[in-house]
Amino acid sequence: MPICEIMDGLFFIERGYLNGNHFVYRSPRPVLIDTGYVSDFSETQRLIGELGVNLSDISLVVNTHCHCDHVGGNRLVQEKSGCDIAMHRIGKHFIDTRDDWSTWWRYYNQEAHFFTCTTSLKDGDTLAIGPHQFQVIYTPGHASDGIALYNRKDKALVSSDALWENDMAVLTVRVEGSRALFSHLESLERLESLDVRVVYPGHGPPFTDMKKAISRARRKIEDYMRSREKLGDDLLKRMFTYTLLMKRGVDSEGFFPLLMGTNWFRETVDLYFGGEYEAKYAQVTNGLLQRGILKEENNRLFTTVRP
Repeated sequence: MPICEIMDGLFFIERGYLNGNHFVYRSPRPVLIDTGYVSDFSETQRLIGELGVNLSDISLVVNTHCHCDHVGGNRLVQEKSGCDIAMHRIGKHFIDTRDDWSTWWRYYNQEAHFFTCTTSLKDGDTLAIGPHQFQVIYTPGHASDGIALYNRKDKALVSSDALWENDMAVLTVRVEGSRALFSHLESLERLESLDVRVVYPGHGPPFTDMKKAISRARRKIEDYMRSREKLGDDLLKRMFTYTLLMKRGVDSEGFFPLLMGTNWFRETVDLYFGGEYEAKYAQVTNGLLQRGILKEENNRLFTTVRP
């Protein structure tokens, strides 16, 4: 997993799909952007420790949004350090009111814990991370409280899940609302107006061709708008994979009953595919097995995607 210094004292740590990428500002009062998934906290601590940063010294955690792969370690870091935690004001409202539905945690049956959010951010704010000044850019669509961080001096964009290089984050209209696709398009337009040299996404490595990534994401969203079923298929494929990452694999015969016990699987199949639960399960699972994204060994299903 690459760790690289992207600005003076500010480091980028690439994770996988279960855990969002981290950013660490190394100083006597370190700052951490996004804390990964809670079950992988020991690995998060190890990676940050490679920079000589002790989690008990963290002064501030900044979250790009409140999904479990970005805030999972928040409570543990805060318990160790007593740090402040900053996020968009909408996410702060979700955390303050203990709304585990709007955070996706209950909807997607994810492991996450509430914490104390001390600082509210809004669009246009300036966030200082050591000597580096970042503009807060509100980017709803994937997440109601999504933000990107833009450093004008270095022309660097921390895009989080608003923009990836070759793919895009899942869109959940049943939580984010019926205009989520339009909101995401508007967020892409905002990012496209920036002068950006390098993008640091929420998942995946840094990249430099922002315009190409935005064009690719825009085409995918427009495709979803033409075909609701494609949006539903995409959600199922991603969440099958993510569920197996969270569970570290599942008994083959137990995967379908597990999914039927969640809110998201039933609702997605009802919304897009007329309630054909078993048929849709078989179709998606077989397709992912054929592509090598899922594997079955010793009557157990798991994913080959890196956590």
